[in-house]
Amino acid sequence: MRIVDIIEKKRDGGELTREEIEELILGYVKEQVPDYQVAAFLMAVVFRGMTDRETAILTDVMMHSGDTVDLSPLKGIKVDKHSTGGVGDTTTLIVAPLVAACGGTVAKMSGRGLGHTGGTLDKLESIPGVNIEQPLNRFMDIVRENGLAVIGQSGNLVPADKKLYALRDVTATIGSTPLIASSVMSKKLAAGADAIVLDVKVGSGAFMRTVGDAKKLASLMVRIGAHLGRRCEAIITDMNQPLGLAVGNALEVQEAVNVLSGLVPEDEPLVEVSLLLGAHMLMLSDIVKTEAEGKEKLLQALRSGAGLQKLRRMIEAMGGDPAYIDAEKIKELCRVRRLVEVYPLQDGYLAGLVAEKIGIASQMLGAGRAKKEDAIDPAVGLVMHKRVGDALSVKEPFCTLYVNDESHLEEAIALLHESMTISPEKPGPSPLVYAIVKE
Repeated sequence: MRIVDIIEKKRDGGELTREEIEELILGYVKEQVPDYQVAAFLMAVVFRGMTDRETAILTDVMMHSGDTVDLSPLKGIKVDKHSTGGVGDTTTLIVAPLVAACGGTVAKMSGRGLGHTGGTLDKLESIPGVNIEQPLNRFMDIVRENGLAVIGQSGNLVPADKKLYALRDVTATIGSTPLIASSVMSKKLAAGADAIVLDVKVGSGAFMRTVGDAKKLASLMVRIGAHLGRRCEAIITDMNQPLGLAVGNALEVQEAVNVLSGLVPEDEPLVEVSLLLGAHMLMLSDIVKTEAEGKEKLLQALRSGAGLQKLRRMIEAMGGDPAYIDAEKIKELCRVRRLVEVYPLQDGYLAGLVAEKIGIASQMLGAGRAKKEDAIDPAVGLVMHKRVGDALSVKEPFCTLYVNDESHLEEAIALLHESMTISPEKPGPSPLVYAIVKE
């Protein structure tokens, strides 16, 4: 079959067959189909969309374009959790150890941060000695011994997505729900989990800016999972302000350790979302029957220190120094040349934040990447002292910057001021969780 006929069929709104999708995608991976034809196909998808069946087939073809991970030698239901990306989103380092402490099996392959969103691997690598590039047999051994491991994706996991994402990035075809869903799900399914909880972020710091768009994406990803025989649930959570107070790498690890050490109030948004995600992971693992039962079990693991111990053991198994998984010791990883307090420009109430700008400000300090090859400084970033709804005073800092390189400091401070909406009146409460999407 001719690739141009496949492009034409999708351009005209037709439904592609498995054979046609395989011809296009696998041909592209093998460099038998040129970029310009795939770019034309991607734009046709942006305008014409894809049916659920097409999207599931695309996901399946992408998933099998390279290596896949077989977790069947591990006992029990293997459960994973994925976030669509946000600011101050440290949930993996809290949820995964707690779920493991409750008897769950968490075998997770994670990614790096790009742009204003943080990556779990970068956070883990801020701990001295941690090696996220573990061989598959060692990965399995760590999970078998500890119930938990979080490592980097193998080099040949879903090569189709690597090529397609790079092309989407330069052809204005990123924002297509079927393309986003197939990209996320192909990587998650290739990593071998039996069940997946998807944390779909919505708001100013997320890729999905409206609740309606987030629900469409969440629902589609859950349906893809069902089509391909995996149990999936999606939870739509707010990203109009950072989830945690810390934005950076070592700073976010410190916050996670503080949560697992019982030093963060249990009604803080980061803890609430972590408990919700963890409860649904336990439900999909058939360990508990209800969300309330799951949350209570997780709280017991948090209060007893069992979750902290799971994180400490995972770090040690991956070559890291477990001494840093301690609320006092980990402060050493956050030492910088200068701390800069940032004050609001007027009194009032914090009526709103643009979370994306806060993430970019942290990136400017060296905590994130603009390009994949950029180096990061694990110690730098920022810590917020105020949340939306809090009172502000020009005499009281609303955040503290952790700075080593001052070359973009003034720009970062200006961006933080731009991120704030200050009102003379206290705003009403806003939701933390918008919806839970199941099959």
